[in-house]
Amino acid sequence: MKKSVSLGLAMLFVMTTFTGCLSEDETTQKEKFIIAYEVKEDYDNPDDNPQVMADYLAKELDMDVELYPITSEGAIIEALRFGNAHIAFMDGAAAWVGWKQYGLEAIAADQKSDGRTFYNAHAVVLKDSEMAEAYLDDDDSTDPFALLEGKTSCHTGWLKSAGMLLPMGFLIGKGYADIVGDETDIESLRSTVYNFFNDNSSIPESGTPYYGYSGAVKCLSEGIGDVAFAKDSTVAGYCGNENSADNEEWCLAEENYILLPSYGSAPSHPVMYNPNYIDTEIQKKVQDALLSMNDSTEGSVILENILGTTGITATDSTTHLGSYGDLIKDIPGITNYFNTKFEIIEPES
Repeated sequence: MKKSVSLGLAMLFVMTTFTGCLSEDETTQKEKFIIAYEVKEDYDNPDDNPQVMADYLAKELDMDVELYPITSEGAIIEALRFGNAHIAFMDGAAAWVGWKQYGLEAIAADQKSDGRTFYNAHAVVLKDSEMAEAYLDDDDSTDPFALLEGKTSCHTGWLKSAGMLLPMGFLIGKGYADIVGDETDIESLRSTVYNFFNDNSSIPESGTPYYGYSGAVKCLSEGIGDVAFAKDSTVAGYCGNENSADNEEWCLAEENYILLPSYGSAPSHPVMYNPNYIDTEIQKKVQDALLSMNDSTEGSVILENILGTTGITATDSTTHLGSYGDLIKDIPGITNYFNTKFEIIEPES
């Protein structure tokens, strides 16, 4: 489980040559880089202290690396946007905003437990449903997604990626669902959900029985809804364990669940940079330093204990963020929502 994801896991490297950013230390011969990171006052386990990561990268880069405390994803976007930082380890949604609105680019991304830098989003239905029949009948004229109209949907929660933003972005973008309400207001999405599905659709709050991935599939399994929105590993993780005793008590037999074709993927945390402030030589040097953590015992400890990942993969913005962005761009008010969420502040003119 990633540590402090809600506060924005971030890593920023800043050169002392940035205008108005950092003062130059004339006593050292090495270039200075700063890693902006959420830093606690104390650490029960020394291996959890991000200073360990700073020391490791200082050796790999042969530069003077320091920690700089940060508190939000919005602050990261602003730092990259205005040239106060070179590179940042960001949440996927914040990275997409930075990419589309401010020209930031991805250089690498952290890996999920299976080594991928993404997970696929799926609509899950039961095998005896008309949606499953339409999907499995080898007849291109029967569309399982069109048959979702009027059904009861089970979402993971309000504005969750795989459980709401990705499926609704797909349904809106492909013309299945019409936006109901103000297209600049994220609250219109709720009306859009109820209009395309029905008023009984489950949009649960945290702590309620049908919240999260397990809650969405539970909602489907117990007959509350007709379709659950989740990620590719959800059903297998909760209902497909080799030892059936490890499955949730509400699970049906795994073969009862049918995953409709994936309509997109959600990205892991990418490392972003501003191409206006970092040249290709530095990009390559930093990328190599990050990837080197995959191949050493010291680096593996940092990946697990500090970054909460199994590894780092080289990537680019289109590869890593393209599918996600193509879907969520059709959500009503999504840009305004993210700008507010990340507290992005426009400079005074």
